[in-house]
Amino acid sequence: MNVDSPLSGLGYLSGFGNEFSSEALPGALPVGQNSPQKAPYGLYAELFSGTAFTMVRSEARRTWMYRIQPSANHPAFVKLERQLAGGPLGPVTPNRLRWNPLPIPAEATDFIDGLVGMVANGGSDKPSGISIYHYCANTSMQRVFFNADGEMLLVPESGRLRICTELGRLDLQPLEIAVIPRGLKFRVELLDPQARGYVAENHGAPLRLPDLGPIGSNGLANPRDFLTPLAHYEDGARPTQLVQKFLGELWGCELDHSPLNVVAWHGNNVPYKYDLRRFNTIGTVSFDHPDPSIFTVLTSPTSVPGLANLDFVIFPPRWMVAENTFRPPWFHRNLMNEFMGLIQGSYDAKAEGFLPGGASLHSCMSAHGPDGETCTKAIAAQLQPSKIENTMAFMFETSQVLRPSRFALECPQLQSNYDACWATLPVTFTPNRR
Repeated sequence: MNVDSPLSGLGYLSGFGNEFSSEALPGALPVGQNSPQKAPYGLYAELFSGTAFTMVRSEARRTWMYRIQPSANHPAFVKLERQLAGGPLGPVTPNRLRWNPLPIPAEATDFIDGLVGMVANGGSDKPSGISIYHYCANTSMQRVFFNADGEMLLVPESGRLRICTELGRLDLQPLEIAVIPRGLKFRVELLDPQARGYVAENHGAPLRLPDLGPIGSNGLANPRDFLTPLAHYEDGARPTQLVQKFLGELWGCELDHSPLNVVAWHGNNVPYKYDLRRFNTIGTVSFDHPDPSIFTVLTSPTSVPGLANLDFVIFPPRWMVAENTFRPPWFHRNLMNEFMGLIQGSYDAKAEGFLPGGASLHSCMSAHGPDGETCTKAIAAQLQPSKIENTMAFMFETSQVLRPSRFALECPQLQSNYDACWATLPVTFTPNRR
């Protein structure tokens, strides 16, 4: 199904995990086979595999591309002098951390140079774990990039982007997200003077929709709201730098053509975007605040059922109607590790100090919950139906401990007094009165 975007004029294919097909020229897709002796228009057939060849059909991700020049036509890659910002991981710390937003650089900075490593729980050479970055950019990429270390989940906080990929173009704005498969080539163009946001790099199993179980068919993110681009190709001889991230390092080579030269394609290993405002929030209508897992948009599973390598969870506008209950997120200590960000508005568990573009980290078994002001107000409130509006917070949650980068531990945006937000919690215990 083609879905037109009134904002950009770009068309999209609707659905999640579908076997899509798209062609920019009529008849560019071979009929009845993937790799004919002679592909239409003199194109080259190329398979793009996101899972092992022997993966079960339900888990297999692959796409056949029909391109002007095969990807194999490139010279040797050379390690780039400028590497990703953020540096190595810093010393281990069990402490709760929170950061103010990173500033937009003064010098010309594209999406790649604007990536700043914040936390990670495994090396890029491992088949599991995640790495989390902030991005701050003020100029469009002139080069093309692909990530051999994992798929990328982009969460814009400010500034619109156009993501030009091998399979077509995605326009992305705050309150939308995009996922770029591992190894797919793309270029990020800015549609506004500057852009800032978050990136989760998933080294494990590809993201998918969570199973709904008792929720049934009408809740959380609906598959039809995920949008995949239509085929669009670039032709012509022009010098283009191709950059790849390989085991955590940036390598580059010079091409005499654009690698975004796919005229037609079919498969399910595709980029996609999703509007977070389409999320059908589920909440209690009786008593007790539910677990945050009911807000899961996408998940990357591990071999242990129910234990995620990465959960992407949002806290969107929603009604609060539960009776006789503590409505903010409860105080808790968690096996999982939580990296939170804020896209707009304020987060209902933190009255102040948590800003759009900022972030917080609560590691395994780290005690956290609402700050003193939020807690005191929630206990004293006359409970009436109320709506949390003009907000969108999110969480990257993972089962392995996240370690901050050296930059994240030393940057001026790290709040030195974060622990103080709980210091105002009063002692209200009265042993002689219930």
